[in-house]
Amino acid sequence: MSEPFETISQHRCFGGTVGFYRHQAASTQSAMRFAVFTPPQAAHGAVPVLYFLAGLTCTEETFMIKAGAQRVAAELGVMLVAPDTSPRGLNLPGESASWDFGVGAGFYLDATEAPWSKHFRMYRYVTEELRALIGAHFPADPARTGIFGHSMGGHGALVLGLRNPQIYRSISAFAPISAPRQCPWGQKAFSGYLGPDRGQWAEYDATEIAARVPDGAGRTPLLVDQGLADPYLAEQLHPHLLEQACRQSELKLTLRRHEGYDHGYYFMAGLIEDHLRHHVRILNG
Repeated sequence: MSEPFETISQHRCFGGTVGFYRHQAASTQSAMRFAVFTPPQAAHGAVPVLYFLAGLTCTEETFMIKAGAQRVAAELGVMLVAPDTSPRGLNLPGESASWDFGVGAGFYLDATEAPWSKHFRMYRYVTEELRALIGAHFPADPARTGIFGHSMGGHGALVLGLRNPQIYRSISAFAPISAPRQCPWGQKAFSGYLGPDRGQWAEYDATEIAARVPDGAGRTPLLVDQGLADPYLAEQLHPHLLEQACRQSELKLTLRRHEGYDHGYYFMAGLIEDHLRHHVRILNG
C-alpha cells in the first residue's frame, strides 16, 4: 500500500534523515506540509518524538533550517516533527492581507468563524491527524511524545500540551505568546477565528489554562525561555502572567529570562540543546 503522503525531499543529516512531506489533510480540507528528522537510532526501533510548532510567518522548513537541533536530536535519539503553521493556497478572502492573521498564522486552534472554520483547524490537525500519520508511517513511540514551540508556536505548544496531558508528556516553549487574550496578536487572531465570545478564547489561552490545571493529571512541568531584549516582550508575550497563573495553581514552571537576547532563532539556537535534554529526561524517565 502506498504512503498517504508525498515525499518532497530527503537529506542525510547527522546519521539520520531530514525529510519534507506533503499530504491531503482531512481536518483542514487542504494540502498540508510537514518536516521530520528521523535519528539514526530509529533504524533499531521506535524513538521518542517531539513536535515543534513554529511562529508567525514560518513554515515547516523554518525550524529544521534555523534551530540547529539535529545534532543533539541525533545524539539523544529523538525524532523531531514540524508542521506548517497554517493551511495554504485556499484563496480565502483576506487570507494574505496581513502577516499576523491568515496564511502562516493559524494559531493552533480550531476556528469557528466563517470562512476560517472549514480549513483553519490546526488544533485538530496537530493533535489528531498529523500525530496519527506519524505514528503509522514513522518509527515514533506514541507513549513518549512531547511538544515545544516558538512565539505563536510556543502558545500552541503550551495550549496543546496542557489540554492533552494524555498525549504530551513534556512541554517547553521559547518566547511564547503566553496570554493571547491580553495582547494584540491574540485578540486579532481570536476575534477573526473564534468570534466575539471571549469565554471561547480562554480555551486557547495558556495562562487561563495553567491557572486551572487540576491536581494530578496535566501537571507536566513547563520550561520557558524568554529573551529580555525581545521587542515583543512588553506588548505581546506577557510571560509574567503565565508565571502568576502557574504560581496560583502550583503548576511547576521554570521561566528563564536572558539579558540581551531577542525574539529570533539566534536566541533559540543557544538553548535548543537544553530543551531537547529537558524533554528526553522526562520522556525516557
